[in-house]
Parts: sequence; structure tokens; C-alpha cells
Amino acid sequence: MNPRALLLNSFNAALTAADPLRVVPPHLASVSSRAPAVKQHEGCIRGHIRDREGRTLVVGAGKAAAAMAQAVETHWPQEVPLSGIVLTRYGHGLPLERIRLIEAGHPLPDESGEQGARAILAEIEKLGAGDFLLCLLSGGGSSLLSVPVTGISLDDLRDVTTQLLHSGAPIQEINTVRKHLSATAGGRLAASSRAPGLALIISDVTGDDPTHIASGPCAPDPTTFSDALAILEHYKIEASAAVTETLRAGVEGRLRETPKPGDAVFDRVENRVIATAHASLVAAAEYFCAQGIPAVVLGDSVTGEAREVAKVFAAMAKEVRQHGQPWKLPVALISGGETTVTLRENEQGYEKGGRGGRNTEFLLSLAIELNGAPNIYALACDTDGIDGTENNAGALITPDSLRRAAERRMNPSSLLTCNNAYAFFEALGDLITTGPTRTNVNDYRVILIL
Repeated sequence: MNPRALLLNSFNAALTAADPLRVVPPHLASVSSRAPAVKQHEGCIRGHIRDREGRTLVVGAGKAAAAMAQAVETHWPQEVPLSGIVLTRYGHGLPLERIRLIEAGHPLPDESGEQGARAILAEIEKLGAGDFLLCLLSGGGSSLLSVPVTGISLDDLRDVTTQLLHSGAPIQEINTVRKHLSATAGGRLAASSRAPGLALIISDVTGDDPTHIASGPCAPDPTTFSDALAILEHYKIEASAAVTETLRAGVEGRLRETPKPGDAVFDRVENRVIATAHASLVAAAEYFCAQGIPAVVLGDSVTGEAREVAKVFAAMAKEVRQHGQPWKLPVALISGGETTVTLRENEQGYEKGGRGGRNTEFLLSLAIELNGAPNIYALACDTDGIDGTENNAGALITPDSLRRAAERRMNPSSLLTCNNAYAFFEALGDLITTGPTRTNVNDYRVILIL
């Protein structure tokens, strides 16, 4: 099998391991208060659901929300009532019959998302102790499930989010700020319900901590208003006066903090991560092994500037190729996580660079560092099908990538300087475009050394 096919098939294996239609159904037995444990058999699942008393409300947000909701509907008995609302990114919807689907803005919140989130809050507040709340959460939920706290506007929230996304701040820090500016984040969604609940979560963050996924709507929040304010100051974010005053009011105790670990509200809510980057990396490694190529999982929590991380991986790949250390050839080096890209102005002062996400930036830097080393191929893609804000999931490089770029009179280093990796791979025909995958377990990277 040719290297390109190996790379693409391994990515598909990673996606399959995180498919909501596969990972959601085994957990539905927990919706029943009488279920002693999660049951794998569909008949058991349906039996437990029929045993439930009271209303079951399904709510959710994220790029995987539509597929997760479809999985619930598919395995829910027709005779048992079911209702709910889920929010997903524009273009990520699927046909649903019993759960209302709303498409909204991502990565920046918009009016559709705010209205949908307010509708979710209104339904949750109607629940009683005998009802049940089923939350379906995945990456992207922070933007989609946004209700600005009293005192700030949606424009205020959009502006501070935009600046944070451009700052190079890790997602955990970005979400610390959003938790203290949104009425649904940082455990506040769970706190608005009197019913017991279960949050099924597809993780898109390193460490898989529910407090960081979709800004933790149902999870305790260990961060504070002081932390949020410090993050804005550290990254020199020029937040509106309303945002700054809100955070200062929280610091001074004039606003209530988000629910913390140990809060009684979490006695009735379980947060359960059902799909992770690590599981997807393992599935990809198993694919390579089945093809006779040993694979090494280097970790699911690689962070840092994409271009700098690529330099480390390039040095590792060259050591393996030249010296067979620390792994013999052939080998696939697999990793996940979430690198960052800090936008830079180019020589002409152009407004913060070109096009491309963290995966294409990683690959362009990797190609430059490898400098045409033979028999080394690589792929880097975001499992949600969107690299940054572009229409591609990522891209791939081959040993002749730089040669083909030179034939097209492109300067790879210049393109990297102005964050324009998209143009490089578009010209080579090496972008990978999947469309919405409707899942999200962060980035998938593989370096194949033959």
C-alpha cells in the first residue's frame, strides 16, 4: 500500500474510534435510575430506559452534538417520551425527529447560539427531582452554548474570544475566561437543574478533564475570577470595560463564583468522558500494526507552538531514519494533543498573516526541517474536520514536498512566517478535506518512516 493511503487510512481509523454512533449507545443504560451498571446489549439499554420514571430532557452542544443526539434517538424506544435541544456548528447538523437541532456560530458565539442556549436553560429550569437531564457535550460547546452573564453583551464576549484565540493562549486558559463570562459554563448549567443528570462527553482537550471540555457546563470549576483577569492581563487582551468590570466585581466578591469542587450540585450529576484522543491514537496504531508497520504512540497531550513542536518531531524522525534509534524502521510515530499558533504580522505589517490552522502550520514547519529527507511522510489533521477556521481537516507532506513547492516558485519559510500554510498545501494539492466529521478528539498526527 502506498504511503498516502496508509496515512489516510490511519486517520480514518482514528475517526472511527470516536464516532458518536459507536461510543454513545453503550452508556445509555445509565439514564435509568434502576440500572446497576452500564449495559452493552441494546436490549438491556432499552429495558432500562423503559424503567425510568419522569421526564428525560436531552441537551447538548458541540461539533459532535448532532451525531450524539442521533445516536440517542436511534437507541431510544419509540414509546418512551424524549425531548430536548442540542446546538452544533453551522453545517454539522443531521436529521433528528425528537430532539430539536439548532445550528450556531463557532469559533465565535452568535445570536443563534445565544438564543438556543437560553432555550436550553429555560427547559432545564422546568425539571424536577424526578426527571432526568442527559447532556451531550463535545468540543466547540464553549462557543455554541454561550449566554453572556448579566452586564456584558454578546459583542463583548465575541471580542474577548477573538483576541484570546489570536493570542496563542492554550484552550484551558481561554476557557477559564469564558467560564466567568457565560451563564452556562463552569458548572452553571448543572447548577440550574434540580434533576439528576449524566453528561456524556467527547474530549477535545489534553488531559480529558471535563472542566475544560466545552468549558465544563456540568463540571466543577477550580478556576476563579482572579485567574480569568490574570489571563487577560498576561496576554494583553484589550477587553471591553464591561468585561473588565464584571471580572473585577467577581474578584471583589460582588458576583457569585462558579460552582467549585465539592459543591452539592455535583452530587446529582455525573460527568463521563466516552471518547478520547488516546483511544483514537491507539486505534490508528492498531491499523498500522495490521499492515505490518510497528507504531509508537508518543502521547495524546502534545502542546506548544505548532512550528516549534514540529522542529522537535523532525529531529526525532531524522534520528530514527539515520540511526534506527530509538525505533527500528519501518515505524509510524503517532501523537495527538492541541498545539497553538500565535499570529504574526508579516514584513509589510499585513493584518496578522494568511490562512491555515495549527496542523498545516505544524506540517509546513516539519517539511522545512526535514528538508526533503527520503522516506519520511507525515499527516496532521484535526479530527473535527476543521483545521483552525479553514475548510480542510489538515494536510500531508511527502519527501518531495519542498521540491514541488520550488517548482511553483513558492517560498516555504516566507509562508510560515506569515502563517500562510494553507496556501502551500493548496498549491501542492495536499490538503485533506473531509467535511464535518461530527466528532472531535483533538489533533491526529503521524510521521511514517519507511
